[in-house]
Amino acid sequence: MAKVLFVNACVREEKSRTLKLARAFLAEYAALHPEDEITERNLMQERLEPLYPDTLELQESLLAAKQTDHPMFEVSHQFTSADRIVIAAPFWEQSFPALLRVYLERISGVNLTFYYDEDGVEHGLCKAKKLLFITTRGGDFSAPEVQWLELGASQLKVICHMFGIPEFRCIAADGLDIITNDAEQIMAQALERCVEEAKTF
Repeated sequence: MAKVLFVNACVREEKSRTLKLARAFLAEYAALHPEDEITERNLMQERLEPLYPDTLELQESLLAAKQTDHPMFEVSHQFTSADRIVIAAPFWEQSFPALLRVYLERISGVNLTFYYDEDGVEHGLCKAKKLLFITTRGGDFSAPEVQWLELGASQLKVICHMFGIPEFRCIAADGLDIITNDAEQIMAQALERCVEEAKTF
């Protein structure tokens, strides 16, 4: 049995186009892998706080003392122990909603998601072999000359490298708000990709 962690950062919740894609992927995955355990972490309901001076000081003192069993690290342990990770978040301000950034900040830490060896080389500590990022974008950032303007998938790809997750995948429905595009067709194609991705994830 594999543990699948679904990190839901779809702020519009059930109205979200991104969440529609994620639900389609998860439904197909569950049908193909009924023995696997899928756990959803709903960031809208959880409302994690960013690290303020007092919580940052607490985090750093606990990590320095190697007290990683403190409750504040539960969110990190869940992430590092997952076999597969799915993150769903829309494209906001060239990246993704702030609550996902806060989540990434809260899970990250030395001897939590990564460590340094005696030579100062960084190594990831996450168990997952794959991370899938599902997103929707109003503009079209698929062309090579404009991909640099998209920072959400790029950041998560770097996070995977940092945390030791070898495979990063992304399903993006691009150009949904361009008036000359057929948004329904774009979504239909993305939904098909979600179903296909579930077969090999």
